[in-house]
Amino acid sequence: MLGVVPSPSLVPDAVAARLDRFLSLMRSESADYGAEARGFLDAAAQTTDGGKRLRARFCHAGWRAVSRFADRGATETTAVWDVCAALEIFQSAALVHDDLIDNSDTRRGRPAAHRALESSHRASGWSGDAEAFGRAAGVLLGDLLVAWSDDLLESALDGHAHAGAVRREYARMRRDVTTGQFLDIAEESAWIVNDPRSHAERALRVASLKSARYSIEQPLVLGGALAGADDDQLSALRAFGRPIGMAFQLRDDMLGVFGDAAVTGKPTGDDLREGKRTVLVALTRETLDASSRNLFDELLGDPELTEQQVAFLQATITDSGAQERVEELIRDFAREADRALAGARLDNAAVGELRDLGRAATVRSA
Repeated sequence: MLGVVPSPSLVPDAVAARLDRFLSLMRSESADYGAEARGFLDAAAQTTDGGKRLRARFCHAGWRAVSRFADRGATETTAVWDVCAALEIFQSAALVHDDLIDNSDTRRGRPAAHRALESSHRASGWSGDAEAFGRAAGVLLGDLLVAWSDDLLESALDGHAHAGAVRREYARMRRDVTTGQFLDIAEESAWIVNDPRSHAERALRVASLKSARYSIEQPLVLGGALAGADDDQLSALRAFGRPIGMAFQLRDDMLGVFGDAAVTGKPTGDDLREGKRTVLVALTRETLDASSRNLFDELLGDPELTEQQVAFLQATITDSGAQERVEELIRDFAREADRALAGARLDNAAVGELRDLGRAATVRSA
């Protein structure tokens, strides 16, 4: 008997319920802070709505893979859902800061958090620069979400037998994301002085630190560590999570250029307007002659790109063969991940779930 595969709604429903309780507590504890603070907390809470709950799903799958290998009847504890919910709040923090850095107007089809705060300033008739207020408040909103994420993590680990291992991995995740975010913005400036032959490798490093590890690998390992995984089990989860995370980010890069705005919730070609120096861009530039490359570089990163200019850049990328090369990289990473699970000392049903999650993360339209 392979065990019972969880229903698709189990993790989103459980995480939503945990977030509701946590947010109610946060509102209760700040009830006497005044109307402005209530609005600030409401804005923070709103960022946790929606999304695919990808990180929570992988964390839960990592926990199942280890816990049910040892005990088929293992059931989720409060600590499991606390860690899953903490990851989702951390994701919200990362998105708030990411939208600030990228000067993005939208997120999941709604105004980005700093834009919503800017609109609130105007609607309230406050004095001063509404845009500057929105950006400053957005920084603080992201910081609050990081603090909330830590609060929930500590709730999960209070007296837990494997608290040390989970804390170490969570701390590493926070450091990696912050460093990766810096490298991302640095690459948008530093590319011009670096050897063009190194651009793809540098872009892969940014992808790994900024997104791939914390989206897939580290949630998996956090779930496994919470379940008491040994070194071999953690190694198997890492060996699967790392390439799936890379494939996930490469797919994200593709969607940032070619994605349908109605599906992604972001304008088509948004990464082109932001000047993202992704693997897709690096591979495109490798094939262009000097004149074509100069034109490509001149357009890339122009926030006022017209639809026609976006279409031109998209066609350049496709005609260069870079789009297909990235698709092949995604397929290679997916195959590497699949091999990593062969013979792993993990629960068989959970391994099937991991493979399903891996496919969903890398073959997607949003």
